[in-house]
Amino acid sequence: MKKTVLLTVVAALVMFQMLPGKASSHREAPLISQDPMADNTDLYAFVSPDNTDTVTFVANYIPLEQPAGGPNFPAFDDSVLYEIHVDNDGDGKDNVTYQFRFHTQTRNPETFLYNVGTISSLSDPNWNRPQFYDLTVERNGMPGNAREDLGKNLPTPPDNIGPRSTPNYDTLAASAVQTLPSGIKVFAGQRDDPFFVDLGSIFDLAGLRPFNSLHAIFDCGGNCPVEATGHDGVAKFNTHTIALQVPISQLVKPGGSHTIGTYASASRQEVRILRTDGSADVHGNWVQVSRLGHPLINEVVIPLGDKDQWNRQDPENDSQFAQYYLSPEVTRLENGLYAALDNADESGRNDLVAILLTGVPGLNFTGDKRSDLLRVNTDLKPGVNGACFSGIPTSAAPSRLSVIDGDFCGYPNGRRLADDVVDIDLRAFAQGYGSILNGIAPTLFPNRFPNRVLGDGVDANDKPFLSTFPYVAAPWQGYQVP
Repeated sequence: MKKTVLLTVVAALVMFQMLPGKASSHREAPLISQDPMADNTDLYAFVSPDNTDTVTFVANYIPLEQPAGGPNFPAFDDSVLYEIHVDNDGDGKDNVTYQFRFHTQTRNPETFLYNVGTISSLSDPNWNRPQFYDLTVERNGMPGNAREDLGKNLPTPPDNIGPRSTPNYDTLAASAVQTLPSGIKVFAGQRDDPFFVDLGSIFDLAGLRPFNSLHAIFDCGGNCPVEATGHDGVAKFNTHTIALQVPISQLVKPGGSHTIGTYASASRQEVRILRTDGSADVHGNWVQVSRLGHPLINEVVIPLGDKDQWNRQDPENDSQFAQYYLSPEVTRLENGLYAALDNADESGRNDLVAILLTGVPGLNFTGDKRSDLLRVNTDLKPGVNGACFSGIPTSAAPSRLSVIDGDFCGYPNGRRLADDVVDIDLRAFAQGYGSILNGIAPTLFPNRFPNRVLGDGVDANDKPFLSTFPYVAAPWQGYQVP
């Protein structure tokens, strides 16, 4: 083994052993790993396939929920401000912000039980810990009131406990979908975690199972055979979802660009005072503690020393982190750990700047301002199944590889639930873009081989998605999952 490869492997070992993250943005930074209720794990944004005059946002929080995690089952935190932000003029600043504040009731403090009988409706007194939320919108430079309450005391469904407690869970969840007078649909509650990735292989020095024979550390004592299929490390875990479907006319400026940028966040107040009676008071200004635009950025692009700071910053300030996009450690690891790859550029990565910080010219470009936002070109309308190959709506099934396979209605033009962002990003960081992007801008998007076939072997979620809002699959039931 060459000395340079050995040094790269050592560097990889240090990084992967110290990195506290899991999955897209689950436990991705030291401080947020200690605060799961405020941990923004994934963001999805796409033109709704069954209502193409709207955009659907799906923001997930609380990583790796055990379905049987009672008696205090996971819930949104009443002391956290959850937000979905929209920039519609390319300056990285909010023009429309949707704010969610939750409040939880305890109907009977004399029992330890989450429910004292079957929960047959959202108002059933057997549910001992019902949760509600208020939804507010703030507008900056948009028609309408600068601040407006869109909904008060909107219900969430209970967690999916078991056949005795929640026997008709889908009905309960459906009754929590609200259509507001503004034409917005909203849902907040527990769902299956839609992210899929082989965590075990990626965090074992990026030992991608389908490519084990090409790894620099192939001699594993017979314990790392080549496997065509990866092991989904997020399978049978739940999360808490905020889903919002908004008419496009409420997101874009009249006469302005139809491409929007979005990110989700969670914030806490500056001061928390613990009382001896078990209560706590919170005071002061709101401080952002978690954010997410593109998947996997704070996870594997931002180094440990800057992860917590990255979470605290707004996208308009992302130029301070640009060096990590231009010279990503992930690419150096791919080059060093897989000698068979055609070595990708390790600096000057303007291709990643385009994909992650400005948008791709001709696809979802929003200007030269560098900000980590998930950008959606709302003029690209999907067909009934959510696909638009070469920008044309089609009834064909969407491609899991989305834009790099010619399906322009997926990542990085927004992000659909089924987009295989792990495989897409593995190839992007290795400059294996395939023929589509390479054909559009060959100098910006090289098509290196075998880089363009990289993948973790996990190509789909462990549950099928719904065809209608909120699209995310129902959560795993605690009684059924060990």
